[in-house]
This record gives sequence, structure tokens and C-alpha cells, in this order.
Amino acid sequence: MSSPLIGRDREELTALLVSMGEPRYRGEQVYRGLYRDRCSGPEGITPLPRRVREILEREHGGGLPAVDARFVSADGTARYLMRLDDSRLVESVFIPDAARDTLCISTQVGCPVDCKFCLTALMGLERNLTAGEIVGQVLALAREQGLDSRRRQLNVVMMGMGEPLLNLEAVMKATRLLADPDGIAIPQRRITVSTAGIVPKIREYGEHDVRGKLAISLNASNPEQRTELMPITARYGLEELLQACRQYPLRPWERLTFEYVLLRGINDSDRDASSVLGMLARLRCSVNLIPFNPGPGIPYETPDAGRVESFRSIVHRGIPCFVRKPRGRDIFAACGQLKRTVGHDSETDGREVPAPSRP
Repeated sequence: MSSPLIGRDREELTALLVSMGEPRYRGEQVYRGLYRDRCSGPEGITPLPRRVREILEREHGGGLPAVDARFVSADGTARYLMRLDDSRLVESVFIPDAARDTLCISTQVGCPVDCKFCLTALMGLERNLTAGEIVGQVLALAREQGLDSRRRQLNVVMMGMGEPLLNLEAVMKATRLLADPDGIAIPQRRITVSTAGIVPKIREYGEHDVRGKLAISLNASNPEQRTELMPITARYGLEELLQACRQYPLRPWERLTFEYVLLRGINDSDRDASSVLGMLARLRCSVNLIPFNPGPGIPYETPDAGRVESFRSIVHRGIPCFVRKPRGRDIFAACGQLKRTVGHDSETDGREVPAPSRP
């Protein structure tokens, strides 16, 4: 079977249908069927003649990842193991809230950035995802959860497995497909891409007309601390990162977001908070504090609530600063916990299964 349909843009689908001897408008029908109408494959695109649907199904297929297993948290968060065509697994998370829903999706199988507080880092990198595999997670979760961005606010955050800026071409193509008003229709301001700080790619990312908001994992108040926690800093230093942030072309409605994982006794002191405030004071930005989410093999602890609030109040004197409420900790769905905790099991494939026990 040739490459699947999901992940192809309007021009690519039109070229495919024309190569089959069909009129150009058939390409638009396929595009809208896949992305606007959320058909899982050609069979559901009923404006197409049956013979065309059969050829497309036989030679290409849709391309949605399969739901291998689902774990549901006490707070309503759901973590999905998604099986790709080559049987590799990635994780995607559905986070419901009163006024909106959020999908946290992966951009790589594993991750090459060795952040010391993150379970995904223990996997290393297996491979990049295609644009279709990135978009496919959104479409699959939308089908699973009955989501429609035209009826209710839907956010997409590329904060799952992987470093998005090290798979930039696929991420940008996926973003264009997600943001197209004639397709999936998730506005650019509702899409966020998170990076550990790949400085050259931050500059390249900012050159794209269609792009999500940018979130940067800071996690330290000085260069030495950041190098210890995020070895990538040895290649892209903290000052170099901040300079790229100062030069980043923010749109009128936009702020940079800095994410800061709070580790007890490591980077959570009042002195650290004051340093962060001074470091970021001249940037148009906000700060999200993430109290550490524990996982097996990670030698850090979560600060108590009082320490988190003290840190927040200091940063908030000059910069909007918020504490991210942990979601899905009990099922290893929270930030930094994605590591394919449970793999394929033929007895539970595609079904809701109990959360794995905590270490």
C-alpha cells in the first residue's frame, strides 16, 4: 500500500486524484472529507463514486493511528497509546475542562533531548512522526471524544513525546492542516508548540506565516543549573536562547510562554524565582509553573504547595505567572510522564483499562 491519505494537503490530494483520471474537484472532496468531515478513510467520503473510494482504500487507506489502549484518570483526563502503521507506539492525551478541551500530542517516537526530569527522555529517539501521524492523533482523539472545534474551543499542544522543532518540516505541515478553516479549523492561537530550546530552529519557526504559539522549557534560573537539568544547554546556551526569544517575531495577540518545572530543593527557591523574573522581565511573555510530576527512575521530588506559591508570587510581580494544575498524574498522563507505560496487550487492545500502579 502506498502512503496514506491523511497528512496530504489539498494540492497533493488533487494531484493524486488527477493522476487517477479524475477531475480536480475530487481532490477537494477528499480533502474536506478527511479533515472537515473527519472521515477515517476513503470509504466514508460518500460524495466520491464508489469505484474511486475502493481504489483509494485499497491503494492508500486513511492513515489514522489505532487506539491500542486507553487509560482514564479520576479527573477525566484520558491517556491513549496510539499504534502507528509500523507498530510503534506514541502517546496522546485528552484533557477536558469546563470551557474547553485540550489535546496533547506527540511529534516523535521517544525524544532525543535528555531532560533529567522527564520520563520520555529515558526512551531515547526511535524516529520522527510524519505530518499525517501528527494530524492523525488529533483526528483520532476527536473521533474518540466527539470533539468539534467549530462547536467548542479545542486546543492542541505539541507537548507530548518528542522535541517538535527537531521534526520541524512535519510539524509545520501538520500545523497548516490543523489551522485551515476549510479543514480541521483549529485557529493558530489555539495551537502551541513546545521546545527545549533549539535556537536555530526557533528562528526558523518564527519565519513561518502559519504557526502555533511558542512555549519554551526554561526550568532553571541560571546557566549552570540549566545545563545540569537540560544537557542541550551545553549546545544552545541560556543567553543564546534568551537572545533568540528577544528577536522572535511575536504577533500582536501573542506572548511567549516559558515553562518551568519546579523540583524540590533544586530550582524552587525564592532566589531562583527572583532570577527568573530578572531574566524574563523585558520579554512579552508569561510563565507556567509545573510542580514536578514524579515517575520511576527520576530522582526528584515535588515541592510543597507553599513553596510553589512563594515562587509564583515573586515571578508574578513583573510577569503573568500561573501554576499548571496537574492532570492525569494517576495514569502517567501529566507533563513529563509519557513513556508508553503499558504496551500492546491483545486482551485490552483498544479498550479502557485500569491505570498502571504508581511506583
